[in-house]
Amino acid sequence: MAVATFDPLSRRVIGCAIEVHRAIGPGLLESAYQQCMARELSEAGIPFKMEAPVPLRYKGALMDCAFRADFVIDDKPIVELKCVDHLLKIHEAQLLAYMRLAKCGVGLLINFNVPLLRLEGIRRFVL
Repeated sequence: MAVATFDPLSRRVIGCAIEVHRAIGPGLLESAYQQCMARELSEAGIPFKMEAPVPLRYKGALMDCAFRADFVIDDKPIVELKCVDHLLKIHEAQLLAYMRLAKCGVGLLINFNVPLLRLEGIRRFVL
């Protein structure tokens, strides 16, 4: 089994997510995890934008589709938070679409509704 290697910024973000999960556990609404993640990222000194607009350009025109990423970390990784029984292909597709539209090469999909976040709740994507 290969061990995943992450860039230092992704590792720091994952550390923040693990701390949030450790403190409040699974089973809450996504909005609670989002607020706690924002606080944890701030305390870690990691620059971020919450509910960051994801632009959609169609034939040169900027379309107002109101796509919003849960977090854009330091203009690099996009982080999408979920609180679901199982991550589905549609969750992955959403993150990959946001990454493509924002021209962002790294994304993290984090599901807080798992017993052990480190083993079951984190997926990293690279374009």
